[in-house]
Amino acid sequence: MKIGILVVAYEASATLESVLNRIPSDFRSTLHTILVCDDASSDDTYQVGMRVKQSRPDLPLEVIRRPVNLGYGGNQKAGYRWMIDHGLDVVVLLHGDGQYAPEFLPRMVAPIVDGRADVVFGSRMLERGAALRGGMPKYKFVGNKILSFLQNRIAGVNLSEWHSGYRAYSVASLARVGFELNADYYDFDTQIILQMIESHQRILEIPIPTFYGDELSRVNGIRYGWRILKHTLRWRRSR
Repeated sequence: MKIGILVVAYEASATLESVLNRIPSDFRSTLHTILVCDDASSDDTYQVGMRVKQSRPDLPLEVIRRPVNLGYGGNQKAGYRWMIDHGLDVVVLLHGDGQYAPEFLPRMVAPIVDGRADVVFGSRMLERGAALRGGMPKYKFVGNKILSFLQNRIAGVNLSEWHSGYRAYSVASLARVGFELNADYYDFDTQIILQMIESHQRILEIPIPTFYGDELSRVNGIRYGWRILKHTLRWRRSR
């Protein structure tokens, strides 16, 4: 299988090189492409990516700088379209700010490569207490649990977490849903879960460690919660 990593990066010049260097050495040989997508950062994110590309021939890096900021969801949409157009089979979403552990990449793709799943979500909530031990603020932990509980009830599923950004998809599953119609904001992640549920993709969760980087500070929690609940309710009514 052709395996790709989509690295979404915004203002990630301080962390991007470390994230790329932490990709496990025995996993690199299985990779077809690592696509680093700098979302029109004002810092040196793109330059850092290019420097790593030149100095690390063992990493199959492609580095793109968006001419305009597409947003968290928009950057994913463009990246997934690139993966589809270039004939890849599996893609993992990795954040350039170090919020999710690159060391877990092999575990994220294994269920898809083995034919056990179409979609894999990394969950900080599967292991009891792990999120709080990893530094998740209590108010974010409570908000995450409440939102995930409500979304499970509305959508009729039982996911431990709806709000992790560590995800792997078979490219075939992406091609089956209209992800390019989704929002450019952070609610993209909820919308694509609903699309995967609607299209009966096999979803598997695995436990991942909790880290906190700069990206989460960009999320307006109240606005985010309201928007994702509206999306979930609208999806339920449409069924």
